[in-house]
Amino acid sequence: MSNGIFVVVEQRSGKVQNVGLELIGEATRLKADLKDDVYAVLLGSDIEGEVEKLYHYGADKVILVDHPYLKEYVTEPYTKAVTEVIKKYDPEIMLFGASSIGRDVAPRVASRVRTGLVADTTGLRMAKTQEEYDKEASMGCADPTRALLMTRPAFGGNIMATLMCPRTKPQMATVRPGVMKRIDKDETRKGELIKFDVDFTEADMNVEILEVVKADKKSVDLTEAKLIVSGGRGIGGPQGFDLIRDVADALGAEVGSSRACVDAGWIEKDRQVGQTGKTVRPDLYMACGISGAIQHVAGMEGSELVISINKNDTAPIFEVSDLGIVGDVKV
Repeated sequence: MSNGIFVVVEQRSGKVQNVGLELIGEATRLKADLKDDVYAVLLGSDIEGEVEKLYHYGADKVILVDHPYLKEYVTEPYTKAVTEVIKKYDPEIMLFGASSIGRDVAPRVASRVRTGLVADTTGLRMAKTQEEYDKEASMGCADPTRALLMTRPAFGGNIMATLMCPRTKPQMATVRPGVMKRIDKDETRKGELIKFDVDFTEADMNVEILEVVKADKKSVDLTEAKLIVSGGRGIGGPQGFDLIRDVADALGAEVGSSRACVDAGWIEKDRQVGQTGKTVRPDLYMACGISGAIQHVAGMEGSELVISINKNDTAPIFEVSDLGIVGDVKV
């Protein structure tokens, strides 16, 4: 019998992060096949006020680990807390965001509970039949229909690989922010709060935080942006991003990029959209001089409105565009 789908919900400065709500939404979709509850695991200090929000976005139960050691992210206390939760509740599936926190804590937890971990996934689904399971792998499993199929880019994003870890529990994955879609907020939803105590010692806090300095950034993370103007190889060079930035400033948008521009050194890596960059779902995505390689499209095809400008009238980007303009973006 399954013991639940668990989502480790990140918080920063006492506020739940969007990636956790996205993963709860995905967990509710997996729940339709697994037929079990969705648990949100919330770690922090004095954060009980964030619990109701997790119910509103789909969590059936919230496991709250509240301790001063968890106020700011520190590897060891977070790893110990999540490990203790797993030992207590024996979840079937456990999901983390593929953020700086998730990428640090998830492999450490997997090592301690002796299970596998698939990193940086972009798709999750349950194997519904023996035949579907056999298509993906040939290995012993007591109940193949409980195998979680986890899809991620491989070989530099040129292929998509499907992986499983059905013989150990929990089946664990980190999931890219912005890939999954959170469900509509329902403020009438209620759930069960479980307060979970971890026996921390001074030795667990092996890092002393002297000061927390927040970066003064004008730009926001692309996965949170509502409007994005992206440039591709067609903008001609690094100076082409001056035009992209001007358009973005006029719209109140963020600047994005294709991988080709990042590889050429025209713009920073954190602006890259695509399978090997960031997956975005803005209200408006404007692609300027981007041909539309499948790797790039995979990172932005969930946008509400896509406007593309390309001088090649057969560019693949037009196939996923709501409005296509044939022309040189530099003119």
